[in-house]
Amino acid sequence: MKETENTVQRRKMWVADQGDGTYINPILYTDYSDPDAIRVGEDYFMIASSFCNTPAVPLLHSKDLVNWKVVNYIIDKLPYSYYDKPMHGCGTWAPAIRYHEGVYYAFIPMPDEGIFMCKTTDPWGKWSEPAFVKKAAGWIDPCPFWDEDGKAYMVNAFARSRIGFKSFLYMTPIEPDCSDILDDGQFVYDGHATQPTIEGPKLYKRNGYYYIFAPAGGVKPGWQTVLRSKNIYGPYEEKIVLHQGNTQVNGPHQGAWVDTPDGQDFFLHFQDVGNAGRIIHLQPMYWENDWPVIGVNPVDGCGEPVLRYKKPVQIEGVTPDAPEDSDTFEEEKLGLQWQWNANYKEDWYKVGGGSLTLYAQPKEKETQLCDVSNLLLQKWPAPEFMITTCLHLDKLAENSLAGMISLGGCYTALAAARRQGKLLLVQRTGNWEQADETETVCREITAETIYLRMKVEKSEDVSFLVSGDGVTYEPIGETVQATPGRWVGVKTGLFAVTEGERAQGSLTADYYFYDAL
Repeated sequence: MKETENTVQRRKMWVADQGDGTYINPILYTDYSDPDAIRVGEDYFMIASSFCNTPAVPLLHSKDLVNWKVVNYIIDKLPYSYYDKPMHGCGTWAPAIRYHEGVYYAFIPMPDEGIFMCKTTDPWGKWSEPAFVKKAAGWIDPCPFWDEDGKAYMVNAFARSRIGFKSFLYMTPIEPDCSDILDDGQFVYDGHATQPTIEGPKLYKRNGYYYIFAPAGGVKPGWQTVLRSKNIYGPYEEKIVLHQGNTQVNGPHQGAWVDTPDGQDFFLHFQDVGNAGRIIHLQPMYWENDWPVIGVNPVDGCGEPVLRYKKPVQIEGVTPDAPEDSDTFEEEKLGLQWQWNANYKEDWYKVGGGSLTLYAQPKEKETQLCDVSNLLLQKWPAPEFMITTCLHLDKLAENSLAGMISLGGCYTALAAARRQGKLLLVQRTGNWEQADETETVCREITAETIYLRMKVEKSEDVSFLVSGDGVTYEPIGETVQATPGRWVGVKTGLFAVTEGERAQGSLTADYYFYDAL
């Protein structure tokens, strides 16, 4: 049976809500790196970093902390023209989201430029353009805080790659409207002795204590630390409150303390699993002697991640769900599951009525595919899956290349290439850190419509299949072992380029369907 909208609508690759009042971790098997979250009334909002991809800084919404949807992006395009090309590992790092006196604030660090702030009264609408709070390279992971007396502060960490040191936390008084800093601030914590690589601080207050939740020990092998003090400038006591323990959840890393309307406490954090990126977990949390205990099976107040737990909020009639992945291109705007490889232009594409057209953009022959701006990409939604698309090649111009790509540190693409009047299926494979992209011609094709399928197996093996009728598929090309990018997971998507001096020709896709293996 040929793939149609009816055969694929619905297939979410990872759903945490078990439908019986419980959930499993991770709640999102997707690279929403460096999450922060808040509750406003009965609504939960979460944001994440997105590095050089645009639109940038996804905003997710939930009613129960388990079922999440992407509802917006904080930044449409990054504010410097050099982000018109991919800047791997640069761009937006770990952000923070807060709500104060009717206004939502997002603090967003860009490690090469400084700390920006965007704000809005409507999180589903347009956010303000990024404005500097602090112009300084190497200042990262900011979090604003308003005290009972109306004074406001920002806590942050440092990136050694930009400023020459790390493992310090810093506190700066800021204007209550977050428009500027008030003085130079001061260091409040040195983690070198016991909490190396402490970063990602989030600042809260409870029972007269200021609390800084901050991961330490490194992304993959580390743990979650909490600091507390009666004075916002310290000195701070320290305690490790969450670690891997006897679980497979390595480095339970930075996240956010959130509560429920009925007074329960939970902690959202990420786990770095390599190719799928930094996936999201939800841990129960409670207080003991004015210290938080996160997870289960605590020893001396330090818990370990839970794999299955009762849902924080039970809402009648909620259907277990996950962020969008498959796309039938019915809407006249791109689905929020899509991001570009750099700052994008509106004339790169047209969508609606059941198809997506990508207009081939010029690419110099020596430019590797990983460094092409107009790659239209999605995050992995699960450890294993397959994607099927139907591509129309009749408007593909001479010297153009278009198809499917798996983009990571090691990347591979299966694409149609029109050369000297012939239509070829080729595989491009390379590594973004090395100028080693190679091309293999797989076969000549005569059909102007083809069906391509990408399979991801064992969280690393990427292979392709091709079909002329959408019914019978056969393997094509070589299986490639994916590797993650620079602090990001592997992405998949579509592209169209022309290795000429000007944009010409296009590729049209009818759908982009996920399914289980």
